[in-house]
Amino acid sequence: MRAVGSLWWREIIRFLRQRSRVTGALAQPVVFWLLLGGGLSGSFRPSGGLTYLQYLYPGILVLVLLFTAIFATIAVVEDRRAGFLQGVLVAPIGRTAIVLGQSLGSTTLAVLQGALVLVLAPFAGLHVGVGSALAAIVIMAVVAFALTNLGLIIAWRMESTQGFHAIMNLVLMPIWLLSGAFFPLDSAAPALGWVMRLDPLTYGLAALRRCLAPDAVGIPALVPSLGVTVLFALVSLAAAVATARRSGTLGRVTPA
Repeated sequence: MRAVGSLWWREIIRFLRQRSRVTGALAQPVVFWLLLGGGLSGSFRPSGGLTYLQYLYPGILVLVLLFTAIFATIAVVEDRRAGFLQGVLVAPIGRTAIVLGQSLGSTTLAVLQGALVLVLAPFAGLHVGVGSALAAIVIMAVVAFALTNLGLIIAWRMESTQGFHAIMNLVLMPIWLLSGAFFPLDSAAPALGWVMRLDPLTYGLAALRRCLAPDAVGIPALVPSLGVTVLFALVSLAAAVATARRSGTLGRVTPA
């Protein structure tokens, strides 16, 4: 646990020293929300009496978590190139502790940034009580943990930041688009609807939407959605640990 806490705290310190990450993780999703929500509000009519800005808002929260996962897990590639990861791997600690420390640090940052965007809920026309806000933060923590571990699965295999970004955009952005964040499940084509039902992020977003917009219809129930999300987080953690154990000390140290 000391190793987990040390790696967790290192992620927090590194974030505080790289404040530009806040701009990238927060500003871009908010711009997406304003531009897409404002531009497409006349074309999309979500059911349940919601405007498109209200419908898109929970998806933007998930996008904040996703961007934070991308920015945080890219540090694994940088740590390998700088030689820090090799030093951690030869320390007398298990790979589970290493992965858990990395994922908990990234999850903490994601939840903090998601909570900042959650403050904007009244501007979206959503009236969120204290209980709903706390439930939303818990769900965001589970979703962020799952997305971070998914990012670690990719990062532990990559030796270049360019390759990491390419794979992350290929994997994570379609997962977000097919989660029901951009368009509702009941309006999708039948074949696409089945793909959306197989997307684990669909259920994390559904649980979050149940907290923020209870009147939304056509989305999975809260309890089953939360169960699938927790399972997604546990499976992704196990896969990240397995990937770390197979990776060894891959990669060469870049000379200073």
